[in-house]
This record gives sequence, C-alpha cells and structure tokens, in this order.
Amino acid sequence: MAPIAITPPRTPELNTLLDCEEFPFEELRKVTPEYLVQKTMHDRIQSIDCASCEPGEDDAFFVADLGEVYRLHAEWRRRLGRVTPFFATKSNPDPYVLRLLASLGTGFDCASIGEIQTILAMGTDPSRIIFAHTCKVMSAIKFARDVGVQQMTFDNEDELYKIKRVYPEAQLYLRIVACDPSAVSQLSIKFGARMEATEKLLKLAKDLGLEVVGVSFHVGSGGKDPSAFMRAVRDARTVFDQAMGMGFRMHTLDIGGGFSSGPLFAQTADQVNQALDAYFPAEVRIIAEPGRYMVNSAFTAAATVMSRRSAEPLAADSNNLKSTMLYINDGVYGNYFTSICEVPPEPRVFRRAGRTMVDNPELESAPQRSYSIWGNTCDSFDCVNPSCSLPGEVEVGDWLYYRDMGAYTRCSTTTFNGYTGSHDVIYVCSEPEAAALLDGDWK
Repeated sequence: MAPIAITPPRTPELNTLLDCEEFPFEELRKVTPEYLVQKTMHDRIQSIDCASCEPGEDDAFFVADLGEVYRLHAEWRRRLGRVTPFFATKSNPDPYVLRLLASLGTGFDCASIGEIQTILAMGTDPSRIIFAHTCKVMSAIKFARDVGVQQMTFDNEDELYKIKRVYPEAQLYLRIVACDPSAVSQLSIKFGARMEATEKLLKLAKDLGLEVVGVSFHVGSGGKDPSAFMRAVRDARTVFDQAMGMGFRMHTLDIGGGFSSGPLFAQTADQVNQALDAYFPAEVRIIAEPGRYMVNSAFTAAATVMSRRSAEPLAADSNNLKSTMLYINDGVYGNYFTSICEVPPEPRVFRRAGRTMVDNPELESAPQRSYSIWGNTCDSFDCVNPSCSLPGEVEVGDWLYYRDMGAYTRCSTTTFNGYTGSHDVIYVCSEPEAAALLDGDWK
C-alpha cells in the first residue's frame, strides 16, 4: 500500500457564504451539504485547463465533507447510545477524519503498528485503542506492550503462546465466528474461532495465566441482514458464560463492524439493541468497530474522461463489452479498488463540454447510453465499471463523479504503472459544530 499524502485543505473559510450565482441552475437551490460539495467540485474543475495545466493539476480528486462524519457520529449516538464506537482506522486514515472522531470521543480499532502510531501521534490515550488483529507478528505485540495498548484480540492457540511470551499482561478478547450470509466481505472465512473451539481456547488462556476480558466478532462487511447481529450476540453470551465459569472477569463485548448508513442502519440498530437487552446486562461495556458507516458518504470522487473507444461489432466470443469504453484518470489501482471485490460505485456526469451539468434538467432528460469505464493503467484488469448507463454522449474532457467513496478507497491506492498513490482532498464542513471541534487543526 502506498503511503497516503494529504494536501493542505483548499476549502474557503468555513463561515464564508457561497455566491450561488456562480454555480449553474442555482436560482431555487438552498445551500445544503450536497450543494457545498458540488459547488466545491465545480470550482476545482472550472479552474483546470487540461490542455495547458501542469502535470498532476488535472488529476482525479476528492471533496470531503467533515460535517457528514459529524452527523453520522451523532446518528450513531442517538440510535446506539450504549455502544462506544472504535473507528476502524484501516477504512480511511484521513488525518482530519481521525482528528474529528478523536475529538468526539471515539476509540480506534487498529490492526498494525502503523495504525497504532498514527492514532497515538494525535495524543490519543492508548486505552482508546484496541489492537483488533488476531494474527500478529511478535514484534507488533511487543510494540503494543511498549506503548501501553492493552486491548487485543485472538482466535487461535499460537496467538496465545506469543502473547504469553511477549505481553502476558494484555487484556484479551476472544474473537468468534459470526456470519451475515449477505455480506460482500465474509471476514469469518479468515478470522474468528468456531463455537466448538472456544472452550478449549479459554482453557489454554487460563492455563497460561492470561487475562481474557471480553468477546469480539464481526458479521462481515457490506451485509444486508440485521438479524446477523442477534445471532452473533447470542453466541457471544455463550462464550461469556464459558469464560466466567473458568474464573475470567469478563467486562466487554465488541460487536465489530458491518454497519452501513442510510435506512439499513436504523434496522440494524434496532436488532443490536434488542440483542444487547436480551443477553447482556447494563454493567457490561459494549464497543463496536464501525468504519464504512462513519466515512463512506462523506467523500465524493471526481475523475475526467481521458479517452474513449466506440463500441465495435466483434465476434460473439469476443471479450469486448459491446458498449462505448471510457477511460478515466483513476482506476482499481488507484481509488477504485472496491470495484474488484464489491459492487462497483455508480458513476454520474458532472461536467460535459465545458459546462457543469449536475442536476441539469437537460442532462436528466437525455437518453441513456451504455458504457464501460476503465482505469488509467495498462492492465486490462483495471475496469471500474464493467457496465453502466449514463445520459447522452460522454466525451473526452468530460468529468464524472462518484458518491460514497470514503471507505477503502484512498487507503488502498498503489503506484502501479508509475501513477500517483495519493490524490488531493478538498475539505469542506457543512456542520459548524464540527468546524469548531477542528479549530486549530483545520489550517
């Protein structure tokens, strides 16, 4: 993974009113969070002359609304007031996102030395970090000991022997298998002890004199079955009872990640609250590891069409997708890694023929055309959207944008083919309270 380079914020002062007349189709529009993002994107694109700009000035970029992170955190507290979020740092280690969440009192789920260092560098207390990786190299366990990160997970015997040797004072969470069959990423394929193995692992931890204090699970990422949390919490109660029966002082349940914003979050929260009320008394601390939920909708990505190939009638056994092929200045080796392992993000037209067309009735009424969208590397695997529809004819120099690009995007970039592994982020903040929390860190 390429290191993430952050450019300084280029947003206007947060309390500066926008001049709506500069943005097309604005007569009746309110200055909403969506407008603020679109206006910022419009200003950036309008300042670029692809024919005369310096290399890199026409690169793909993001607009990030930190106010959206603030709202999502508030929604979490409203619906899951008993559950303390430990943000999954891996999903988006953007420094402004991390600073905002830290100021809101979240903890942090870290899975590597680098992530722990990032969080500690902000001045965060080590008690607000859980080392949530069940298969750690011994030097990482030693590092956690040296910096005071006590909480960590395990799911196998070898991990217990390593911890006993290097950090016997650690506070351990036994991660168990949990599964949402609808999840895009089935994490229990790789992590989590089966229920048949938990008693044996707990007995070994007891024999080694280690301190097991909790249970953790992760139902998988991108799932759509809220009842998976009910089943997982029930299983966690069984393991809690096993551990308490052996004399462990159990005090924490970690319900992991797998949360999505939007209507599904309310349903999931209801299931989680019902499960916690049924199986865990109020004195048990409950934490979670949301990542995607907190950041995905806060980031919008923009990319320009740098080339295209019209559909060609080829043989029936050809791998040609029989639609016009668009090539953008980003790709799966850049910010669109999720196109490989998840449902590809949905492209939208932002600017066409030098005009910003977002929300333009002329664009919305145009007939839909079929396209495939390809990345900028020389690898034929680099396909962002194998098939999609866009209104009208998309040409070279047009700009597309993708919403919900805040999770597992910038943190997954590479420098393959010599392309940059980092792209500009223009920060805006649609919530004055969030801007106030960042005062002193914003500039």
